[in-house]
Amino acid sequence: MATTKLTVNPNGSLKIEGDFEIVDNQGNQYDLGGRTALGLCRCGLSKNKPFCDGSHNGTFEHEAVAFALPPKKV
Repeated sequence: MATTKLTVNPNGSLKIEGDFEIVDNQGNQYDLGGRTALGLCRCGLSKNKPFCDGSHNGTFEHEAVAFALPPKKV
């Protein structure tokens, strides 16, 4: 199985790389045009949601630093 990597970029998009598919809430698949890497919007400003179009530049701040989540509730 191929690996999928999701990177939280500081002050920007979520970069997804590898073997993946993206579907809407009804399960319809987006045509990614053969891409194996792309940016997903997380600021809400993109005119091409769910994909990043760079609209966040200068308006979105989030320092992306990894941390541990608390234990999963059972």
